[in-house]
Amino acid sequence: MELRARTTLLAEGCHGSLTKEAVDKFALREGKCEQIYGLGLKEVWRVAPEKHQPGRVEHTTGWPVDIHTWGGSFLYHLDEPDDTIVVCGYVVGLDYTNPYLSPFREFQRWKTHPSVRPIFEGGERLAYGARALNEGGFQSIPKLVFPGGALIGCAAGFLNVPKIKGTHTAMKSGMVAAETAFAGLRALPDDAAEDAPISMDAYQSAMESSWVWDELRAVRNVKPSFESPLGLFGLMAYAGGMHYLLNGAEPFTWKHRGKDSDALKPAAQCTPIDYPKPDGKVTFDILSSVALTNTNHDHNEPPHLTLRDDAVPVARNLAEFDGPEQRYCPAGVYEFVDDEAGGRKLQINAQNCIHCKTCDIKCPSQNIDWVVPEGGGGPAYQGM
Repeated sequence: MELRARTTLLAEGCHGSLTKEAVDKFALREGKCEQIYGLGLKEVWRVAPEKHQPGRVEHTTGWPVDIHTWGGSFLYHLDEPDDTIVVCGYVVGLDYTNPYLSPFREFQRWKTHPSVRPIFEGGERLAYGARALNEGGFQSIPKLVFPGGALIGCAAGFLNVPKIKGTHTAMKSGMVAAETAFAGLRALPDDAAEDAPISMDAYQSAMESSWVWDELRAVRNVKPSFESPLGLFGLMAYAGGMHYLLNGAEPFTWKHRGKDSDALKPAAQCTPIDYPKPDGKVTFDILSSVALTNTNHDHNEPPHLTLRDDAVPVARNLAEFDGPEQRYCPAGVYEFVDDEAGGRKLQINAQNCIHCKTCDIKCPSQNIDWVVPEGGGGPAYQGM
């Protein structure tokens, strides 16, 4: 099937499949930093009425990850009639270096903190989900226009990283793109062919002149300040000093270190992390969590998790990094099992996939290609 349009606006969200191809094909990231990412994990709870404080918002940074791993939490007491809903989550930067780190288990461990655990004791977990998010910020925004279309929203990377907010910038980019496309349509001659393309070139300059550009530029050095040898302390020094005084007006822009897939150290250089066992009351295992996502894929659909080379998972990822796939995936999709010849092989439980895109981003060999499933399968989140 071939779909034709005068212009195509890619609004796939973070690390979309078509966006990834367009960025590579048209070299849209030339002269820009690589996009870097975080993995956000989220749960929805119904807590005991006496523990519910409608409107309360809590953000933390750091623990349980170390000072050199980007991580932070959110906890919101929703103000909903006749209910006591609390939404919580934890974000781990995918530029972490220890292959033994599990973002899912870090999230579960966060809930064991003495100031957090009592909120959930006696409550009921209603939903769970996970999704990658852009963390490259201003430095990683690619060229927005390509022949036949443009990038909008999180496909372009318009997330305000310190605020963990991107809905407002995504909406604005969609409005600007629509206005540009409408102007292009009006400029077409009356005798233009039915599929004559329109120019989206003005969208780039319009976005650069918008408040979105100003907002993202002002916080451009927040994430890179964490990437110094000082880690969390470097972030605090910059945010509490220079950014507080200048609000992003400093005459320099720090760059990111590189791609998340290149960040892992060999397993031999790292220490395995001993995570506490889930108690089934406040902390949980991955499979019981995936059950809450209502994810589903047709059993006979073409694979949507594909390997470029079937030998790489064992020959490199397992041998050098002790199989990080089985830890960075928040849905238990990847596991190494014994094969018939007495060796090891990577087993892909694609039915579990909740479409977070982490595997496509973090695989140290860039061997996993996430493609859109046939028939629209995937998670069916409730209240997320």
